[in-house]
Amino acid sequence: MKHHVLLAVVLFLLPAAALSAAQDTSLPTASEVVERMVQRDAHRQILTQGYAGIRRYVLENDGMNKRAEMLVRVNGDSDGTKHFEILSEQGWKAAQKHVLRKMLESESQTSAPEAREKTRLCSDNYEFHMVGLVVGDRPTYAIDVKPKRKDKLLFEGRIWVDTEDYALVRAEGNPAKNPSFWTKHIHFVHTYEKQGGFWFPLSTESVTDAHIFGRTDLTIEYFDYKPNATQFAEGIAITTQGFQQQ
Repeated sequence: MKHHVLLAVVLFLLPAAALSAAQDTSLPTASEVVERMVQRDAHRQILTQGYAGIRRYVLENDGMNKRAEMLVRVNGDSDGTKHFEILSEQGWKAAQKHVLRKMLESESQTSAPEAREKTRLCSDNYEFHMVGLVVGDRPTYAIDVKPKRKDKLLFEGRIWVDTEDYALVRAEGNPAKNPSFWTKHIHFVHTYEKQGGFWFPLSTESVTDAHIFGRTDLTIEYFDYKPNATQFAEGIAITTQGFQQQ
């Protein structure tokens, strides 16, 4: 019986041990990981020469028995600026007009290069703390992020960065500042996946707790994302070779 209890304790502690064991001098600092992530993102942006994709927004409020759905085409310029075209809308019209359409307008405005610098995941906007190495199919660095100012476009939480590509795999947290007086709390999870040689968003899930409307769930699905680069395979080879030499 004692052996079974001991085995259970060991198995329970394994994930924590794997994470803490990675927190040694062999790990890069959080700042080093983020700096390389920014560099890689810049290289990938040059190679893609922009992108195109489709998003599906689904907003649900069970308390009010309301639902809104929107299908959107997005086109990204080579400088990162985003353009949206609404393909279809269904359901809760007030949410479509005052929530989903406003989200598209805000994202388009903040995607411009001069505005994006104020929200970029970098040392100008955030403080970073290395949590450790998370072992999985693709190992990632877990890093806590803390905004340097109260801004509704910044967030406090944690990011996971791929150890091979130095690409953002997951981001989770809360806005550094509530976007409105009516909002009590917002929590979100963004996930990304690798397609070919590039990383694109996979899903966004957020929960908003508001004073009047209660809980509202928003899910965004991203699909059919493709780079505009004509020499896709050649660009990947150049990127890989360039970073192997660093």
